Amino acid sequence: MLAYAANRPAIAARRSAPNAMLAIIAIHVAGVAAVMSAKMDLPSRIIDNPIDVDWIESLKPPPEPVEPTPPQQGESSLTRTAPDVALPSPGPIVIDPAPPLPTFDELIGPRVDPTPRLDPQPTPAPVKVGPRLATPAAALRPPYPGSKLASGEEAVLRLNLTIDQRGRVVAVEPVGPVDSVFLEAARRHLLAHWRYKPATEDGRAVSASIAVTLRFQLES
Repeated sequence: MLAYAANRPAIAARRSAPNAMLAIIAIHVAGVAAVMSAKMDLPSRIIDNPIDVDWIESLKPPPEPVEPTPPQQGESSLTRTAPDVALPSPGPIVIDPAPPLPTFDELIGPRVDPTPRLDPQPTPAPVKVGPRLATPAAALRPPYPGSKLASGEEAVLRLNLTIDQRGRVVAVEPVGPVDSVFLEAARRHLLAHWRYKPATEDGRAVSASIAVTLRFQLES
């Protein structure tokens, strides 16, 4: 283009207007700036403000109306209802009680004691035999006290005698109140002359006690 402009002296000789050129350059610069600004802003607007899309479910079509079936010949158009049937009322619920559980003895049976049991035998009562008098009848009467014989007094003595294993009288004790003179005369005679067969227990001689009554009475 420069070579082509050099071959045309008429055009090169024309005076250029500086103000017009500046105005043209300014318009071009403004246009280029506007285009660049539009190019820079377009992607940011698209990225910053995405489009939200809401998906709408398709609506189900309404059910088709059911046309009433025309009554058959000989049937009534009224709706038939089933007859009421009385159901039996439920009674009380009875629950059978659970059977009792077997006891331990029922499960294992009767217990058997390995050692034989011996029932204790009753101890027999000992056989006791009391003392028996062995003195002759003629030697039984004690002598009458002389002082009581002169006054004519009489007495009845109740005495408790102790007989040892040999059958001898070893103790004479009064039972109740007695006259001391009659008691002393009786004690001396019984200790010296009365003899017994000793008491036995299962055949063995043992000591024993007996009660006797002794009368001091004058003969008429």
